[in-house]
Amino acid sequence: MNTDNRQDGSDTEESFEQMFEQSYEEPSRMDPGQKVETRIVKLTPEWALIEVGGKGEGYISVNEFKDAGGNLTVKEGDTIRAWFLRSEEGEMHFTVKIGAGPAARAQLGDAFRSRIPVQGTVSKEVKGGFEITIGATRAFCPFSQIGIRREENKADYIGKSLTFEIIELSERNVVLSRKGILENERQEKASSFKETLKEGDKVRGTITSIQKFGAFVDIGGLEGLLPVSEIAWGRTEKVEDVLKPGQEVEVIIKKLDWPNEKISFSLKDALPDPWDTADRNWPPGSYHTGTISRLAPFGAFVTLGEGVDGLIHVSRLSGERRVNHPDEVLKVGEAIEVRVEAVDLKNRRISLVPAEISREEEESAATLEKYQTRSDAPAVGSMGEMLKRALEKKNGK
Repeated sequence: MNTDNRQDGSDTEESFEQMFEQSYEEPSRMDPGQKVETRIVKLTPEWALIEVGGKGEGYISVNEFKDAGGNLTVKEGDTIRAWFLRSEEGEMHFTVKIGAGPAARAQLGDAFRSRIPVQGTVSKEVKGGFEITIGATRAFCPFSQIGIRREENKADYIGKSLTFEIIELSERNVVLSRKGILENERQEKASSFKETLKEGDKVRGTITSIQKFGAFVDIGGLEGLLPVSEIAWGRTEKVEDVLKPGQEVEVIIKKLDWPNEKISFSLKDALPDPWDTADRNWPPGSYHTGTISRLAPFGAFVTLGEGVDGLIHVSRLSGERRVNHPDEVLKVGEAIEVRVEAVDLKNRRISLVPAEISREEEESAATLEKYQTRSDAPAVGSMGEMLKRALEKKNGK
């Protein structure tokens, strides 16, 4: 009986051991530079222990979480972002700060080999690029590597804290780049946006950069171009007069070109079209003061309001005097009073005449009408009738 019981216990112990071995999985191997979002489970005088799921337990030097005064900036339970560095004697080492402290050079070496991003501050512009400060280390980022496109206003970068990758490391030089990081982020965002965005959608974005040809707009990690022609219904001479970096705007997606990773926006399409009410704002026969916006051989364009120009034909610029070109009597930027002759909403055209010419024509027309309708004017007959009346009077008839 006892033998049977021992046998049963042995079988039970063996089954539990088998179950444990079958359920145990070796921690998945992590690659250097791999990023994790994790939680601090314990803080000791030397280490911050973090969760790494089934991969084991991770260690981060507690000094990485201290401010300039030596005070801890985190607490147990906080969620952090960290990068895997290496395994030593079964311990998985991570970092949240590259390039600071006495081990800065060694950390930069780990970051370079493992392609771990580093945080740096753009301190100043130097020949060919920017000087970047990473902790106590000075590094260099070429102009061509600071972003995806070439930026003209380099002063906007000074003082900014940005994420870089180390592309060259030697005893004397540390060369950085943001281009690859931004391109990867852009591709990730593009993949997610492909499923939701479509042409004609209205989206909210932030102006990130001003250029002569337009402005770049960020709609949540994905940038596109707002061409200068799409900023306003009227003519935009200087983009910086209308938009500023950091300004929030609502834009319409004008074109999506996923194969070439290009997106274009329109700001004016998100605004009311002034031509929808042009016939009510500038009805035929009404007088208005506008500004000469452009001169052409066939006439002068007059801006009446935002996005609405009318045309004075060259033949209507003067009364009796012949004008060969509008620049003989007008100049760009000049204010002029005009009368609306006709409004063509379908073709977006408004015909104008100078108010002075219009009033002269109205006065002449009124004078002629008055003369033609006077009832007290003496009747004037033909010469034959006048001779007949004279003869009748002479003969006493």
